[in-house]
Amino acid sequence: MRLFALILMLAAPLAHPAAAGPDRLSFLMGSKHIDAQSDFEEINPGIVLTWEPRLTYSVAAYRNSYGRGSVAFSLGYPVFTRKDLQIEAFGALAYYPIDGRRFAVHWGDVIPLGGLQARYKNVFMQAIPSDGIEADAIFSFGLTFALGSEGDG
Repeated sequence: MRLFALILMLAAPLAHPAAAGPDRLSFLMGSKHIDAQSDFEEINPGIVLTWEPRLTYSVAAYRNSYGRGSVAFSLGYPVFTRKDLQIEAFGALAYYPIDGRRFAVHWGDVIPLGGLQARYKNVFMQAIPSDGIEADAIFSFGLTFALGSEGDG
């Protein structure tokens, strides 16, 4: 039942009336764990589809830092935009099979994530604060490409 609810949550952006297709395609490439207390995998290939009306929302599938496949749904709010640069605050729910229970806050294997994302031209980076137990922060990065017309931003 939890998996069905997660699938519905991740499919929600597709039901948006203006969402004939995503506005952006991104490729997650890796991450860096600051002051890590464990050995994390820092090559994290993944794909992200993003819709960009006033709020941005994304669906992602990627290899997490524990070496397993994960999916996530995020909402973002642009806080700064100038020509080729955009910074947004975001919140997400991510499914970390088996490893979700390692986190201080979790619902089964679903965990909350949040932080800032910066995009400059075709490069993006996310800064995600951590609990300070396994790492102080996580930076993830990759490439991003607009798919035709973009949203209102």
